Amino acid sequence: MDIQRITEKRLAGERITVDEGLMLLEKADLYQLGFLANAIRRQKHPEPLVTYVIDRNINYTDICISACKFCAFFKAPEDPAGSVLSFAELGEKIEETKALGGTQILLQGGLHPDKPLEFYEEMLRFIKGFGIHIHGFSPPEVCHFASLSGLPVREVLIRLQQAGLDSIPGGGAEILCDRVRQETAPRKCLTDAWLGVMEEAHRLGMRTTATMMFGHLETLAERIEHLARVRALQDKTGGFTAFIPWPFQPDNTALSHLPKTTAFGYLKMLAVSRIFLDNVDNIQASWVTQGPKIAQLSLFFGANDFGSTMIEENVVAAAGVGFRLTEQEIRGLVEGAGCVPRQRTMDYSLV
Repeated sequence: MDIQRITEKRLAGERITVDEGLMLLEKADLYQLGFLANAIRRQKHPEPLVTYVIDRNINYTDICISACKFCAFFKAPEDPAGSVLSFAELGEKIEETKALGGTQILLQGGLHPDKPLEFYEEMLRFIKGFGIHIHGFSPPEVCHFASLSGLPVREVLIRLQQAGLDSIPGGGAEILCDRVRQETAPRKCLTDAWLGVMEEAHRLGMRTTATMMFGHLETLAERIEHLARVRALQDKTGGFTAFIPWPFQPDNTALSHLPKTTAFGYLKMLAVSRIFLDNVDNIQASWVTQGPKIAQLSLFFGANDFGSTMIEENVVAAAGVGFRLTEQEIRGLVEGAGCVPRQRTMDYSLV
């Protein structure tokens, strides 16, 4: 099947197969992908709105037993430089976020070897006292809490939800293919476990996002396998609000010898994500890794969301990438692309 027929099929609202997705990634040129992704985005979102959220990434600890090869942020448990944020520090960060119009915090941290589940419950109750949405604890953290506490994942999620957890970020997905996971992060949960946490969360009424970190040890076929696993779970639960693909940043990691993904490679992957994931409404641009101009361009390659203002971001910054944007700058970039910027909450309700 040629690219033209795949394009016609998709524009007619038909779902493409894994093989067709792979053909697009391997054979279609940037313009073909951009045209198709933009057309699909307009079908799904006829109004020229581009959303963004005001939030802050709070990493409550950098101490982690996972030792992922792609991470420049973590500290080993025995490293004296490792730390855990105090509740007083958390409180200051949340107050500042709210003062800047923030509606949520993104709460994630390393897999700490000896903090009990009660510690995280107490942290959630403390944060909830500030009256802010908590988008926290990616699936590897939830799996880690389950293994330390000896409780099933569902029980852990119920307890976190009761303590104040509102929604779950899609971190720790990297590539949802066990070959890649075992090579890059052998101590982290495998594909079925990652998807299992998300399925349980959706069943408990929590919305979540899904991510993909690409451009390291995976093949193009494994990228499409990742998209297919996300699409299949979304068919089942409808619980993903957005998909966020972003390229691996190799500096200061154990994989620093790998080349960086180009803007060209990023835009192609972004477009294929929009084309393949017919059941995920929102695709997010990654200005944190790509910078403002490529993020603006991504609005013509399938993205309809600019993500977060990220008042604070530590993980990508640890890999030497330091793009920062204010709310005003995001609004200016969106308007410069001929779109209307609108602040949103985690579930894509407009503020």
